[in-house]
Amino acid sequence: MDECSILGEENTWIESAPTLQKPLGETVLTIKNLNKYYKIPGSDEIVRALKDINLSPDSPFYPIRKGEFVILRGPSGGGKTTLLNILGTIDSASSGELKILGERISADSADSYLSNLRLRKIGFVFQTFNLLATMTAFENVELPMTVMGKLTKKQRKEKTLRLLRAVGLQDRINHLPSELSGGEQQRVTIARALANDPEILLLDEPTGDLDTLNTIEIMDLLLKINLEQKTTCIMVTHNPDVECYGDRLLFMQDGQFYKQVINEVQTALIYEDYTEYLKAKDKNKEIEGLDNAEV
Repeated sequence: MDECSILGEENTWIESAPTLQKPLGETVLTIKNLNKYYKIPGSDEIVRALKDINLSPDSPFYPIRKGEFVILRGPSGGGKTTLLNILGTIDSASSGELKILGERISADSADSYLSNLRLRKIGFVFQTFNLLATMTAFENVELPMTVMGKLTKKQRKEKTLRLLRAVGLQDRINHLPSELSGGEQQRVTIARALANDPEILLLDEPTGDLDTLNTIEIMDLLLKINLEQKTTCIMVTHNPDVECYGDRLLFMQDGQFYKQVINEVQTALIYEDYTEYLKAKDKNKEIEGLDNAEV
């Protein structure tokens, strides 16, 4: 059974770049001939983490546009998180060209310039939440606005409450991270990532530590943000079942793109149908295990 056929509305998967049913905006991210090398300390050995990555008009892997939801897939060690860190300017490429929102990023870009770019334009959501343990949900979400320094205290309060309501945590604003479930902590992380109205949202395994229900709720929330706010989302995941939330899948292996798949219609998983599918999948594995044991 195809993972995306359990959704109630079957998706159409094709290998080229069609006109999507949802309109996309201008180009927000372009990559040309990007490489990342690491030198192993104490030796002359070079590890190539990324090899000639392209997301450009003259490449089969075309640039990322405003409002697009791109999912990076592939085996561990394939370069997905390395690429995401470079797109978020947390790390720098060894060679090649990267343009984010028309601004050229290179190893020579000043740390202050990159910090300001991240604060203004890029939101981050990680698997491990990275919330400040001594701050409440409200304080964690308000913090980026305080650092930005553009809003008054009253404006920050109003926006923080609005964001926490949007992620369904209006009753948990004064709770510390330790007092919240994993799903609730991830909702706080998403609200915090949206605090300064980023144009690009980078997500590294955002549902990796969550159960089935929370996985669907978080993915539904991300889909809503993507569709309603036109926020460009780029997400790394090992979970093939959430592929149907994206517009485009980029498959990576050994530091390279090797396949691109387009989903013409984004669709949310249906919890009841999905859990039945997972049960059937586990049962089939159990039967296969018994059959192999008998052989």
